Amino acid sequence: MSSSEAENFDIDVSGSGSESDGYAPAAKKNASKPAAKPKAKPAPKPRAAPKKKVLADVDENADASVVGQGEDEDEAGPSVPRAAPATNGNAKKKSASETYQKLSQLDHVLLRPDSYIGSVEGITNHMWTYDSDTKRMALRDVRYVPGFFKIVDEILVNAADNKINDASMDTLKIDIDVEKNTISVYNNGRGIPIEIHSKEKIYIPELIFGHLLSSSNYDDEEEKLTGGRNGYGAKLANIYSTSFTVETADKDSKQKYKQTWTDNMRKCGKAKITSNARGEEYTRITFSPDLNRLHMDSIDADAESLLKKRAYDMAGTVKDIKVFLNGERIKIKTFKQYVDMYIDSAAKEASEQSGGAAQAKSPVIYERISDRWEVAFAVSDGTFQHVSFANSISTYKGGTHVGVIADQIAKNLVTAIEKKNKAAAIKPAKIKEHMWLFVNSLIVNPTFDSQTKELMTLPASKFGSRPSLSEEFLKKVQKSSIVENVLNWAKFKADQQIKKTDGTKRNRLTGLPKLADANNAGTKNASKCTLILTEGDSAKALAVAGLGVVGRDNFGVFPLRGKLLNVREARHDQIMKNEEIQNIKKIMGLQHNKDYSNIATLRYGQLMIMTDQDHDGSHIKGLLINFLDHFFPSLLKIPNFLVEFVTPIVRVTKGKQRIDFFTIPEYEQWLEDTPDAQKWDSKYYKGLGTSKDSDARDYFSHMEKHMIPFAATQDGDKELIELAFSKKKADDRKDWLRQFRPGTFLNHDTDEISYSDFINKELILFSMADNIRSIPSVADGMKPGQRKVIWACFKRKLKKEIKVAQLVGYISEHAAYHHGEQSLTMTIVNLAQDYVGSNNLNLLLPNGQYGTRDQGGKDHASARYIFTEPAPITRAIFHPADDPLLAYLKEDNDMIEPEYYMPVLPLILINGAEGIGTGWSTSVPSYNPAEIVANIRRLMAGEEQVPMLPWWRGFKGTIKKTGDHKYDVTGIARKVNDSTIEITELPIHKWTQTYKAELESMISEKGDGVIKDYKEHHDNTNVHFVVNMAEKDVQKAEEQGLVEFFKLTGKINTSNMMCFDYDGKIKKYASPEEIIEDFYPKRLAYYQKRKDFLANELQNQFEKLSNQARFVKMIVDKQLVVSNRKKADIVAELRKKDFRPFPKVAKAKAAGETEAAAEDEADEDDATGATSDYDYLLGMAIWSLTKEKIEKLLQQAADKEKELIALLELTPIQIWNTDLDNFMAEWEKHCKEWDDKGVVDANGKRVKRKQATLQTRKSLTGPGKRKGDDESDEDFKPVKAAAKKKAADGPAAPPKPRAKPVAVKAESSKAALKVPSDDDDKPPAAAPPKKRAATKKPPKEESDSDIEMVDEPSPPPKKVPAKRPAAKKVVKSDDDDGSGDDVVAAAIAKGKGKAKEAPPTKRKSVDKVDDESDDSIYVKPVKKPKTTAQAEVTDFFKKPASGASKPTARKASGTAKPPAKKAPAKKALASSDDEILLDEREVTPPPPRAAAPKRAARAAPVKAYIELSDEDDDE
Repeated sequence: MSSSEAENFDIDVSGSGSESDGYAPAAKKNASKPAAKPKAKPAPKPRAAPKKKVLADVDENADASVVGQGEDEDEAGPSVPRAAPATNGNAKKKSASETYQKLSQLDHVLLRPDSYIGSVEGITNHMWTYDSDTKRMALRDVRYVPGFFKIVDEILVNAADNKINDASMDTLKIDIDVEKNTISVYNNGRGIPIEIHSKEKIYIPELIFGHLLSSSNYDDEEEKLTGGRNGYGAKLANIYSTSFTVETADKDSKQKYKQTWTDNMRKCGKAKITSNARGEEYTRITFSPDLNRLHMDSIDADAESLLKKRAYDMAGTVKDIKVFLNGERIKIKTFKQYVDMYIDSAAKEASEQSGGAAQAKSPVIYERISDRWEVAFAVSDGTFQHVSFANSISTYKGGTHVGVIADQIAKNLVTAIEKKNKAAAIKPAKIKEHMWLFVNSLIVNPTFDSQTKELMTLPASKFGSRPSLSEEFLKKVQKSSIVENVLNWAKFKADQQIKKTDGTKRNRLTGLPKLADANNAGTKNASKCTLILTEGDSAKALAVAGLGVVGRDNFGVFPLRGKLLNVREARHDQIMKNEEIQNIKKIMGLQHNKDYSNIATLRYGQLMIMTDQDHDGSHIKGLLINFLDHFFPSLLKIPNFLVEFVTPIVRVTKGKQRIDFFTIPEYEQWLEDTPDAQKWDSKYYKGLGTSKDSDARDYFSHMEKHMIPFAATQDGDKELIELAFSKKKADDRKDWLRQFRPGTFLNHDTDEISYSDFINKELILFSMADNIRSIPSVADGMKPGQRKVIWACFKRKLKKEIKVAQLVGYISEHAAYHHGEQSLTMTIVNLAQDYVGSNNLNLLLPNGQYGTRDQGGKDHASARYIFTEPAPITRAIFHPADDPLLAYLKEDNDMIEPEYYMPVLPLILINGAEGIGTGWSTSVPSYNPAEIVANIRRLMAGEEQVPMLPWWRGFKGTIKKTGDHKYDVTGIARKVNDSTIEITELPIHKWTQTYKAELESMISEKGDGVIKDYKEHHDNTNVHFVVNMAEKDVQKAEEQGLVEFFKLTGKINTSNMMCFDYDGKIKKYASPEEIIEDFYPKRLAYYQKRKDFLANELQNQFEKLSNQARFVKMIVDKQLVVSNRKKADIVAELRKKDFRPFPKVAKAKAAGETEAAAEDEADEDDATGATSDYDYLLGMAIWSLTKEKIEKLLQQAADKEKELIALLELTPIQIWNTDLDNFMAEWEKHCKEWDDKGVVDANGKRVKRKQATLQTRKSLTGPGKRKGDDESDEDFKPVKAAAKKKAADGPAAPPKPRAKPVAVKAESSKAALKVPSDDDDKPPAAAPPKKRAATKKPPKEESDSDIEMVDEPSPPPKKVPAKRPAAKKVVKSDDDDGSGDDVVAAAIAKGKGKAKEAPPTKRKSVDKVDDESDDSIYVKPVKKPKTTAQAEVTDFFKKPASGASKPTARKASGTAKPPAKKAPAKKALASSDDEILLDEREVTPPPPRAAAPKRAARAAPVKAYIELSDEDDDE
């Protein structure tokens, strides 16, 4: 059965049966339906039916479904009533032949009308109809028979279809004669061809109207915009009519045709064909519905009104035709006019209901999208309404054509409403409830849910056209009242739900364990009670300690967790789920939307806020005020309802004196005004938790000093609170912050605090601090936290790595960092991260796992595991000579980090920045340092800058400018073959794991996605997906573009580059070139400052050296006597002789020194007397009086003078260029190290990727390596040939010292893994040594290893035979090209000498016995051919220690004990590529032996090598 045929028999919801009902095997019970009166068997001719109501509620179809109803008695005539069915009890048993029947098509249509025309029972629907009395559309309950309405509509739609087929049609006449029960539909235009059908041999008009399943709409390949589809249409009207006449005039054949059918199309009259001399063209259908079969007595008022409404539908939906109804022309000409009928009707209806008051009409927003689509929008009254047409068919139930328009509008409005009020979580379905849509569409080959065509079901993709609403239309919709209506509805619903969480005035509250409730709360004394809301549990503890003074009857305490929700912008579900808000409502007894004039109904009479006195504490106070102002504004009008508890933020003490400061600006003012402020001890009270219980008792004992009420709200306060917290006021907030003046603070020496003062003087400080924390300085590209980290690293003079957790502690101690350790840890981690998309230039080194591009850095290790140190390039960008020029900040009387650093080039452009503050946010992309340097040099040369594109180190994709401030960042995807795509780069800030999830979503759970499978080959630096797809999908992807298909495009915007400028004001930069232009003059001025400062320093040094030389010479020449004189007298004489004084402290301060100058105790008191100004002369050593010293001083002075002259010859630009050259050299080195990082191992060797499989220690090869092998010294034979070759590399070197060898039990390989239990840090037990000659200790070298030196006593030296080999050595064979993954034990890598430097003659002198000594364990076995296998993680299971024997291996310090002559040898564990030696601590020590002899020259304690692993780390 075709789809169209299947649709013929769809069941309409209003129908009462189905086709299969009549053929059910079992008879149906029909007791619930009233049976018709029994009638005699009808005659063949029609007979009058008994009188009954016009629309009787009788389910004739159900009656007919009873088995046994004969066809003859049912279908004898058009108006014959049915006989009452026999009950099952009386039914005579039928034969199978009698049970199963076959009906003709016509009989089936009459028997089962619901399958064709819908129900023939009267139904009542609330729908639009035409009111002839008021001459307007009316929405009311209409009772009608769907079948009757359908047969008339079929004729009307046929007439409308004619307009589609023939554009010349311009007239449609509809005549309804209720009394005569006739309906006539006339249309001009092309008539029906009057000719005999070649196949059916009958006239075509007769074929069309008198034979079922005849149609011109069967060709589904042809795109038709008509309403007809299945070949029933007009025939159904004929079948359900007592008389049906067709008249048509055909211009081509010049004939007129008229034919009449009667008796439900059973009787076909003879066609009457006449001449059409005038060449008319028209078609007229006139029919009399069979009211009896349609269960109607007459065409009643409701049915007539619906038919008239359809006449108006035709006038509104069919373009360019004149419609006449009962001879009178309908004045509607366009769809817009048609829509206005509804709007006018709604307005008049509303006016009548309101007692005659004029009602504003809802504005209609109309758009003609195309020739096929007309859409109009109006705002409904809260229920979704629509009037829709598909090919002139009235789809009063709607359908996909209405849905596609409604969805577009709803989606657009969701976005608009979110912008207007993010708090309103509105779903599209709720928005549709406020829409009234009018849709007039022409659809290609439409499909419907049933033959009644009330609901269109065709998918939007098959419409034949796309109804895309214009931006202009959508903007007009946004400006309509729908947005306000939706928000009001959302607020109403939210208020209803919030009301459910209201509190009540009751004595006992349960379920809040953290609440310390007042004993009188909720009682008659509730008005005397105060609820103290504290910032966290520690503050609650302080408040409870204070209650020890004032008692618990009238004070309750409840801790807040973090910051309160900003309810002004919060979504409804956020408010409902926010426990803090719900708890406050319950504890206080607050009721939503209640207007409070007093506090009688509350559980507490006052609310007190007790927060830290820092900026975040001010923010929490503001958020609580915002909450009350938003939901309970009347409470803020009650005097003394809201109270603030203030505690000191800084306390200074001196002896028993104590001063408390409640704000930082007050404290800073005191520091300026107090000359001896440094003699006071200051303590910063970061939080309430800093205060002790005794402080709390003090606070509550002097309650009046610490508790300040807020004044009742005044005019303008509400607007100020909204300004601070509403996102709609972002621009106003910027203006508010621009008016901020440094030094602003809220004076707590007042009786009450007004809300305007709180917002403008206290909360603004938080907003400014928030911006300072979030938005970087254009000078150095850093935020304060980052600046503190860099300053602390410079101050500590970090040369070696330090654990991040330790660095955090150092910064907190020395840099006055007042926030959490976790955020400081993240700052350090972010400064050290160097994966693609993070920093182009990491100022700190990431020694450990600092995160990768797999998760965007979130996969970094904990601070207690990772180490860091300043990168070598850091001092190339922050030149040390600039340090004394910077303006350092002070905190607690201590110098801390500078206001900003002055880098050699703008760091803000190298690493970029992002941040969200208050009123502002910022987003600065990264740029290439080489391009920045080039642009700076262009400015030096007076040339124009070259525009720069964003750039990230290691990014292999492309960055392309697409518009002003807009860039596209694209990854890389390439086609490998017809079914494989390779993705090797992702857009910046799209992380591998995130993208993997996107790929998996393209596979889909059932595996039917566009991607079949993918494989991953990434490492921490590179991205590499190999995606498998079907060939057709690859072709589609190529057509769309691989980059677009795989979503490998990111967007970058440079329109929000906000930074603090050099004056500390927020400034918007339009381009990176503008930042360089701003930077250039400032940096150049600093080079001049540096030159002046260095010149002054050299001048001072020159003068100091000159004075020292003159001073010594005068003493030698006896022109000046120093001995046996008072210091004051000597100083006075020096002044007379014009020796320049050099004050110590002033000098130190001028140089930016932050530590106090070291002076003798005796000099401290008279420092101000300037007696110490000449200490540089008087403090000289006595040997300075020698001739050599005088000459040396004169020479040094001359050298300084030369330096000074050379410096003065340099210009600031020359100095800058030198710095830039130095930076570029470091940058190239930095980049090379970064590039090598992905392909070099810990020993600096390049490694190759191999696809390997799991290997364990059991897989190690070679004699003596496996379990059960014979423990024989023969297993360890050295390869002497290699050693001899090494001898030729250079002259014999002195013997190298070595660490003590580690013996390995040979019973099994497991013995080598035994770890000493408690004495990890102690050296292994001494073994009986062999004698050896004393050797000279080589110079100690620095090492970055994790191996520390541990002192141990030095045994007395003993003579060692000369023939003993001087040192263990690693012998490399010639075929070892160094490209393998050689790994040597840590004890060897860190403590052994270079193999090639060992004296070759020593090896030759070894006798046969010594050939089997410990030296053999360092001999590398013959190298096996490499396999191209990728290293697996388990490869490292078999490598207990690392470090290769390479020329760069660290030299040992010569303190290790030599091995015994016949000690059990340590087994060499070697694979084909790797040589592995066990760590000293991981083996069982050999039995004790005699103390090893030491070198005679060595007297200092010796050191043993101990490797510190992560397991030993107590942190």
